[in-house]
Amino acid sequence: MEKEIIIEEKEIIREKYIPEKFVDFVKVFVKGGDGGDGAVAFLREKFQPKGGPAGGDGGKGGDIILVATSKKTTLIDFKYKKHLIAQNGEKGRGKNQKGKDGEDLIVFVPVGTVIKDAETGEILCDLDEDGKSFTVAKGGKGGRGNAKFATPTNQAPRFAEKGEPGEQKWIILELKLLADIGIVGLPNAGKSSLIRALTRARPKVADYPFTTLTPQLGILELEDLKICIADIPGIIEGAHKGTGLGLAFLRHIERTSILLFVIDLSMDDIKPDKAFEILKEEIKKYNPKILEKPKIIVGNKIDLLAEDEVKNWEKYFSSIGLKFIPISALHKINIEELKKAIAEEIKKVKKQQNKK
Repeated sequence: MEKEIIIEEKEIIREKYIPEKFVDFVKVFVKGGDGGDGAVAFLREKFQPKGGPAGGDGGKGGDIILVATSKKTTLIDFKYKKHLIAQNGEKGRGKNQKGKDGEDLIVFVPVGTVIKDAETGEILCDLDEDGKSFTVAKGGKGGRGNAKFATPTNQAPRFAEKGEPGEQKWIILELKLLADIGIVGLPNAGKSSLIRALTRARPKVADYPFTTLTPQLGILELEDLKICIADIPGIIEGAHKGTGLGLAFLRHIERTSILLFVIDLSMDDIKPDKAFEILKEEIKKYNPKILEKPKIIVGNKIDLLAEDEVKNWEKYFSSIGLKFIPISALHKINIEELKKAIAEEIKKVKKQQNKK
């Protein structure tokens, strides 16, 4: 019997706001095919009217296999198809003929999909490479036919074995994008403008909160590097509790190597130091390990500030040990300097990874 699992309230909240074309969290019921029953049969040939038992074994049920592919970028396929059931094995037949095995059900998911047991939360597999696969539900074994039960004391058994049921459970599929750089910031900090300035990505840009409703990916090609950058919706206070859209996508910066904190230097109500603290606090409450990543503070909208104000913020962030790059994403001021800083950090990360 299928066991219904209640989705956390925050996942219900997030579904109200996120466009359907991008789906990164789904709950799916999976069931391997049942094994076919063994057959009860006897040989009845012309010259063997009273032959022995000849019931064949049942076929094995099909497995359900998830395979990662770079050709998919969303879990939208599971939005309305939440039950995956593999083919059953066929029953055994007479003349010792084995039933046909059920076909495996192969399902493709985006690279970066994490498979979890919905009941325990245990991570079953991280499909983090193109072509990597995992069997989420195994098919049941076929039952043995009566021919397998013949003994010296019972040479004509009139019973056979039933096939085993296929494995079944609820699973969670959670997509975590694979990117080198994660861009985080408050709404209206200019993150979308920045990813446009750095890459060929063309997200929507406008002067109102939550312009970015889904993660945006762009590629920065620099020297011999090809750097993938992810921009997630703006984070606001209370994001770790489900406020706004940021929490829904914080998982997408978990795999990144470097964080770009984009801060609007021109805001009057939230000063840059306060904005940085808000971002840090929300990320910390979601997953403190994310803050261990190298950071670059990107002070945006310098075209709206006096030069001495920009220098004061540069001194402040440098004093707390952070790299600070002042820019104007809209007017593309200091973008080349930012690209060089990103390249330097990426090279450091890759060098450290090669040492491991």
